[in-house]
Amino acid sequence: MVCLCATAAGRRGRLNQKATVNAPAHHHDASPWQHRHDWTPDRSGSARRTHAVIAITLLTMGVEIGAGWWWQSMALLADGWHMGTHAVAIGVSAIAYALARRWASDPRFSLGPWKIEVLGAYTSALLLGIVAVAIAVESGLRLVSPRPVDYDPSLWVAGVGLGVNLVCAWLLHAPGDAVAHGGSHAHDGHHDHHHHPHGHAHDTPHGSTGGRDLNLQAAYLHVLSDAATSVLAIAALLAGKFAGLLWLDPVMGLVGAALIAWWSRGLILRTGKILLDREMDHPLVEQMRGRLQADGDAHVTDLHLWRVADDCFAAHATLVADHPLAADAYRARVADLPALAHVSIEVNRCPNAAAA
Repeated sequence: MVCLCATAAGRRGRLNQKATVNAPAHHHDASPWQHRHDWTPDRSGSARRTHAVIAITLLTMGVEIGAGWWWQSMALLADGWHMGTHAVAIGVSAIAYALARRWASDPRFSLGPWKIEVLGAYTSALLLGIVAVAIAVESGLRLVSPRPVDYDPSLWVAGVGLGVNLVCAWLLHAPGDAVAHGGSHAHDGHHDHHHHPHGHAHDTPHGSTGGRDLNLQAAYLHVLSDAATSVLAIAALLAGKFAGLLWLDPVMGLVGAALIAWWSRGLILRTGKILLDREMDHPLVEQMRGRLQADGDAHVTDLHLWRVADDCFAAHATLVADHPLAADAYRARVADLPALAHVSIEVNRCPNAAAA
């Protein structure tokens, strides 16, 4: 029994000695490699302008619906509810700004919550397309079955709507905020395992997004589309009142619907491309590949690119070389590309290098 206890004690002593040998001699300072994965620009100014546009739109909507009910004017009522649909669409943009700001530091978003804004713009583009279809259907029905038009109140409504939309467009077209969270970090891990060195590097250069705020652009397109339909409506109403061209009103409606649909299509394509991470046709891909393979030894076997802000990208590259360098050496080759906000590089030795 004593022998067993001594053996157990000795075994515990050897385990403690082994743990002491394998334990790190100091506490690792990981701060140089820890960072926020959030490059969402500051959109506070854009959010304030969006709120102002929503307030103006809702106020105009209320006045038009109230006046339409009081004067029994279908033109006023219709335009008032039409204003309401745009208020809802622009509200989507405001909600996207609020959520992106709220979740800016949420660790569940591996590359930040910026794509919430893109999703908001995509949703607004879909709503814009629905508006285009509704205008086209109504215009088609009126082209087939013309209805009498009360020109004077209709012109008044179109003029007020145009004025409100021009003010809102001016608010939304002001330069937006484009200050990205900056920072730089690097990590170079290097070990030898079966003669296959592996390196891993991260780099976040200071980069200015200065690019397109798609969420604000979506709100702007809603206001612009409403202004365009007001201009077309005024032209058609004047032609109908003074020249008797009744058919021009629904035709102008179809023209306006086609214009809105074209804007909606362009915004859907731009936002859809980002949401689906279709970035491998971006010129930055070939720029990275050429620089990483500049020495003629390294070969890029795998390369991925993700958009993480307006004009900022995250990238991962896997390299194989006969005489691989440290990961930092390859990282330095792409460090001056301002669009790269986050870069991971994996370095491997070619398995045939030792045999050769």
